[in-house]
Amino acid sequence: MDSIYTGIDLGSHSIKIVVCEKKNDKFNCLAATSVKARGIKEGQIVDTKLAVSSVKEALKDIEEMLGFKIKKVIACVPPTDCKMDILRGSAEVSDYNSISGTDISNCIVDALKDMDFKEEELVTSIPISFKVDGKEEIKDPKKMHGSNIETKVVISTLEKEPLYRLLEVLKLSGLETVDIAYTSTGDYYAVKNKKLDELVGAIINIGENKTNVAIYNRGIQIKNSVIPVGSKNVDKDIAYIYKIDLKQAKKLKENFAVAVSKKADNTDVIEVTNSENETNKITQVDISKVVEARLRELLKLVKNEIKNLTNREIRYIIITGGLSEMAGFQNIVDDEFGFVARVCNISTIGVRHNKYSSSLGIIKYFFDKLSLRGKTYNMVDDEEINNLIKTTENVVENTDENITSKIFRHFFDD
Repeated sequence: MDSIYTGIDLGSHSIKIVVCEKKNDKFNCLAATSVKARGIKEGQIVDTKLAVSSVKEALKDIEEMLGFKIKKVIACVPPTDCKMDILRGSAEVSDYNSISGTDISNCIVDALKDMDFKEEELVTSIPISFKVDGKEEIKDPKKMHGSNIETKVVISTLEKEPLYRLLEVLKLSGLETVDIAYTSTGDYYAVKNKKLDELVGAIINIGENKTNVAIYNRGIQIKNSVIPVGSKNVDKDIAYIYKIDLKQAKKLKENFAVAVSKKADNTDVIEVTNSENETNKITQVDISKVVEARLRELLKLVKNEIKNLTNREIRYIIITGGLSEMAGFQNIVDDEFGFVARVCNISTIGVRHNKYSSSLGIIKYFFDKLSLRGKTYNMVDDEEINNLIKTTENVVENTDENITSKIFRHFFDD
């Protein structure tokens, strides 16, 4: 049954919201928005009032696109200082003829039974594999026959205080958070496929102030690290060299510079007025050299961090974040990493910019999580959809091609 899901990412630079419909085994983006974030610094809430105002602005924007209110979300949280562990659980199968989603949930709950979450909060509990009556390496045992099911689960936790501040902002914004997961989890699920699920690799997200490096083994995040350098450092370099403010520097980075100076046009020139009220001409080649120097430094830091995190052979590196959309970015990635690395390429129509990778991917993660447990869920109620359909019917004859008209709502167990 088709359902509608909403993912939200409270970044230091912007609030991103993505709303998707799962229809005919595909995710269709119904709406996406990105608004400037206030009250958030380095992924942490520093001013609750300003952060709430930013979230409400993003909600207003996307609700105007959709025609109905957003009340429930899956929230991205930064993986900074997250802790990971591997636990084991087991459960007796209730019906030997068919292992159910409930049996799988019971097995995962059993793995968590001895955990003490007084100081930290559980963020994710992702099964590595299952064993059914001694048969190992099963990814999804639903509908198999057996009397006993076992699992190995990777769990991750965060300190409660910063996590609760983020959840409080969403609550004050009028939102119910139905699940949380790391931005890095969203980034992986945005590009997830069967091939990646069999390999060891790295997902890199270049944020405003920090760059996140996540190591994945067969689709499971096993290591994470944060480099204190991000896209804002590029802005600062441009601002320093040309004596302009950060706002102007950011605009030049996004609309004029390219990632590799050899791809720039020396005849393309722009005039800027600096802080000393002097007007200078900047060529695309010159500003691109400034950008390129910082990007190469950043990618070298990423390369070293990957080596520090794991000695396994890295079979893929995927780089995302808004900065990765810069013209020529793939060229500099090729230079620094070779063909093992590529820039993220989101294929979902309506949300193809890499800044949405976390908020889009977290929706796919949530759907997979429900599917494993044999559950369905929807974040928009019948009344909202029926009102939308009545409105839309005045414009188009067949609303079923765009919005689901029948919704099941079920409670689910984590």
